[in-house]
Amino acid sequence: MRDATSGARGSGAPPPRSLQPRAAVPGASPSPARPSGPSRPRRIGRALTPLLWLGPSIALIAVVVLWPVVEMVRTSLQKISSSGVTLGGSGSRNYSDLFDEDAFLAVVGRTLLWVAGVVVVTMLLSLALGQLLNARFPGRRVVRWTVIVPWAASVLMTALIWKWMLDNYSGLVNRVLLDLNVIDQPVNWLAHPHQAMLWMMWVAVFVSLPFTSFVILAGLQTIPEDVYEAARVDGAGAVRAYFGITLPLLRPAILIASIINVINVFNSFPIIWAMTGGGPGHATDTTTTFMYKIAFYDQNVGESAAMAVVNFALILVMVLLYLRASRWREEVR
Repeated sequence: MRDATSGARGSGAPPPRSLQPRAAVPGASPSPARPSGPSRPRRIGRALTPLLWLGPSIALIAVVVLWPVVEMVRTSLQKISSSGVTLGGSGSRNYSDLFDEDAFLAVVGRTLLWVAGVVVVTMLLSLALGQLLNARFPGRRVVRWTVIVPWAASVLMTALIWKWMLDNYSGLVNRVLLDLNVIDQPVNWLAHPHQAMLWMMWVAVFVSLPFTSFVILAGLQTIPEDVYEAARVDGAGAVRAYFGITLPLLRPAILIASIINVINVFNSFPIIWAMTGGGPGHATDTTTTFMYKIAFYDQNVGESAAMAVVNFALILVMVLLYLRASRWREEVR
């Protein structure tokens, strides 16, 4: 049985009044539209809110990092007297004078070998030392404290101590080697450029080893033990587990430690200056000691600033090459 409404619709009768569309009243204003979101000033305020937290860091970076770089480049393009008075622009004259230096290419090549040798040896020793510090054995805490001592000590004092130990008359190194019949007579190790570079590289490794070892140790402690248990169940031995599990999972730690070591060793000044002073002549100079001699011995501030710019560019190139070779982008995905 049809109800009244369905019967009315079927007979062509108009729909009820409540269902009919309302006619627009002349002169009546339309109902206001609801706001779709926050107002523009509020959106701008929300976008600028992070600057309240990032502002101090950005200001610190601008003052400590960016401003010195700008000043370094600006100084390299000016002629400055020995008393620090700017005498005007010099264009690229400082760079051409720098590249004409007889020792420039030798110093740059020696610096690259210095950085590569110290960083590679430091990383290899740190991988072994990090494994040792991660193992469980009696007195592990004392060993960890002992390892960190060279890093906590002054680099300058460490270099001076090694210089005294290498003294050809009263040094401990000569005395021990003489007692062991390794050498027949005392050797002035720091007087020979090649031997001096090897000893300074060892001191740089000695100083860099604690920090790098603890970075590797931190990376080792983030590796879950379940991964090694699964590998042992699959029949993987210690060597296979190390190269198949440990090293791949240590890549972020190795990347960070390597980059920091490259920057620190490239700019290393106290070790070389305290042990040999870059001598004899420029035979053991790196870019840092070389630019110091240009500024304070030759009294050429502009050319020294040009050397600083070249040094900065070399560091960037080495870091970028290392990042590309290590495929660092895979670590952030």
